[in-house]
Amino acid sequence: MKFTILLSFILYISTFFAQQTYYNNVNLTLTGMALKAELANKITVTHTNNLSYTQVKAVLQIIDLDTLNTANVQLVYGFDDTDGEVTTDATRDKNNFGGGVGQWNREHTYPKSLGTPNLGTSGPGADAHMLRASDVQRNGSRGSKKFADGSGNSTIVNSNFWYPGDEWKGDVARMMMYMYLRYGNQCLPINVGVGTSVAIDPDMIDLFLQWNAEDSVSSIELARNDYLELTSNTNGQGNRNPFIDNPYLATRIWGGVDAEDTWGIYNVSISEIDWSDYVNIYPNPASENVTISISEEVQLESITIFNTNGQVVKTMDAKESATILINDLESGVYFIQILLQEGVYNERVIIE
Repeated sequence: MKFTILLSFILYISTFFAQQTYYNNVNLTLTGMALKAELANKITVTHTNNLSYTQVKAVLQIIDLDTLNTANVQLVYGFDDTDGEVTTDATRDKNNFGGGVGQWNREHTYPKSLGTPNLGTSGPGADAHMLRASDVQRNGSRGSKKFADGSGNSTIVNSNFWYPGDEWKGDVARMMMYMYLRYGNQCLPINVGVGTSVAIDPDMIDLFLQWNAEDSVSSIELARNDYLELTSNTNGQGNRNPFIDNPYLATRIWGGVDAEDTWGIYNVSISEIDWSDYVNIYPNPASENVTISISEEVQLESITIFNTNGQVVKTMDAKESATILINDLESGVYFIQILLQEGVYNERVIIE
């Protein structure tokens, strides 16, 4: 296990100058499930305007506009306006909305039927951070297929899965991660994509972390995020997608391939020390209690236990080694975050 000492003062100064003001009250020095919980709370409490499914159509005519021709909307999964095939179109007249050939409609990038329960067309099913303009037929080809890795343009993979295309895979990854933070168990990444679960969070898969790192944020993603935060009109939701603002937040939470740190706040000197002789959590797996044993060479300040959704289930202040009763928690995987004067220490614990 590695323990990371962050240069907090440098991080604070960098954050002050680099990040959007939306995150001013978010503790961005956190990592893992603690950061997931912090960001999930932020995008939930600021989501003050729930759009209707009808409203989203008008919103997409604004936020999905083609920057080269504002009479058109960009079509998710699209890639070619010149091949004479409407199903591959990259753009379309913004007013040509409907259900027929050559028209565009609203694509649930997180399919309604893959939600648990079904997302419907209100609440999560009408969240404009996830809905995109799409060619009607291409939308139908995708259907409710799970995302899978591929290359080139959008296409069906192995008859049962969907590759969104090299141009769109990063957008998709960031939308799926947003939906997970915003709606929790109803929108698990593992239910919408094919990949390997990551060690810290069995509900997140490496596919979306890979795509997030490989395909950088586009100008249309940034413009969408700015507009949807607005609360000065009825078309804004009040919240943002954090992974569009800084893809590296996904790396901070789930690990995997390093994504771009667009804020530049995590490029600080980091000292990594093997602290296995200083911090000990036992037993693991556990059934009745968990003991946190801390060496006298470090100072324990607080302990927090998170479930896999990033929700806090127990917390306590402490100045010395502590024992936490866990017999009131359901069996499963949990994450213990130990705040020390020297930094933050995270450990996964199984409760039987």
